[in-house]
Amino acid sequence: MVKDYQLANPQDVHSYVIGRKIIDRILAQPGCAGIQFYNAYNETGEKTLVYIGLDANGKTILEYTCINTEGELSNEKGIVADRVRMPGVNPSSIDGDDWSWNID
Repeated sequence: MVKDYQLANPQDVHSYVIGRKIIDRILAQPGCAGIQFYNAYNETGEKTLVYIGLDANGKTILEYTCINTEGELSNEKGIVADRVRMPGVNPSSIDGDDWSWNID
């Protein structure tokens, strides 16, 4: 399936590498049951991937309630990850918060 897609779309992004730390951070949000991935364009018009946590009902986590350092309830923004590491970087050197895309 992958080879067929790449042959049919040779100029498209072939893969994304996402660091474990950002995946762990998204999944650690209160009530997070999974992650949804969206195709998108970044601010310069390049194709990118955006990923965001989902609750058990499949609703995106854009905000969640937590207890702050003063012991009060507060609202925090959910994590919406969308940064791309530049091509040519060895994926094994990713520090966990970065991700990259590859066009072979």
